[in-house]
Amino acid sequence: MSVEVGQIVEGTVSGITKFGAFILLPDGSTGMVHISEIDDSYVKDINDFLKQNEKVKVKVLAVDEKGKISLSIRRVREPSMDFEAQLAKFLKDSEERLQDIKRNREAKRGGGYWRGRG
Repeated sequence: MSVEVGQIVEGTVSGITKFGAFILLPDGSTGMVHISEIDDSYVKDINDFLKQNEKVKVKVLAVDEKGKISLSIRRVREPSMDFEAQLAKFLKDSEERLQDIKRNREAKRGGGYWRGRG
């Protein structure tokens, strides 16, 4: 049985890289879940979400002419929030990331002290 686009199957994590995870599928083929398809939240380190040999449900996004299989974990889950709640979460997460960036930039500048000419 080969996998088809749109199908949801259970597979086993067979490898983890910086950019995604490889999943061994029931038919013996291997597909890849890109880091952006792991979770709805920001994923910095895939190891925080997946472990080697862990069983996961994945959705088949695409199968190209060379047989490469693109998978998603996050699209398997039903959205638990309505659009407004998702938007509010996105805005909150974005604001927190911006604050972290600003703090980091200030620290690199030496706390905002600037030596002017003159």
